[in-house]
Amino acid sequence: MKNTVFNRAKLTLTASAAATAILATAATAQTNDNTPIGAGEPTGPTEAQMQCITEKEVIAAQAAWGDGIIKIGEAYSSGSDYRQAAIDHIDTFYAYDESLVLFKPTLASVEQFRPSFDGALSYFVGGNDSYPEDKGFAITPWSSVRWQNAGITNNICNMAVAMGNYYFTPANGGDEVKVEYTIGYIRDAEGDLKMAVHKSTIPYNPGN
Repeated sequence: MKNTVFNRAKLTLTASAAATAILATAATAQTNDNTPIGAGEPTGPTEAQMQCITEKEVIAAQAAWGDGIIKIGEAYSSGSDYRQAAIDHIDTFYAYDESLVLFKPTLASVEQFRPSFDGALSYFVGGNDSYPEDKGFAITPWSSVRWQNAGITNNICNMAVAMGNYYFTPANGGDEVKVEYTIGYIRDAEGDLKMAVHKSTIPYNPGN
């Protein structure tokens, strides 16, 4: 009985000594390492992100977005990798790597909101069973995208919001398709404009 009690006490002391040694080692490592805890982790906006967004930048981003939509359709029509073109388009113009993206595409009525990259990709090129309503907006295809801003506001400097109409011309002929948009732009860490909000709708038709 005495041996059992002694062995238990010995095990307790051994475990305590081991824990003390581990803590001492950790403390020594922290003492010897002059790198502050959390070093290397982002602590706030980059200098580029702090720069005010200008109206000129917004207009340039809009034109580039339209060119990207046309390129996806051209890739589809020529038998090229249109899916990769759409992936590159989303990476370039949407802030999925930066924040939540509030994307409400034009021709979506069941899964109206696309906060995920996969949801946006499905809208542009289709082929995702989770979004059976998607036919692939960007592979229509389109030959031009014309923008008409009703206004651009950047009152808070590091976010700009644009509202207006854009007009899509079918590459295979036909009239322009008028669509309304509201788009919120932010900067990524490198200072490039990305869409954090994109709401797009067909104008109200009182005859329907």
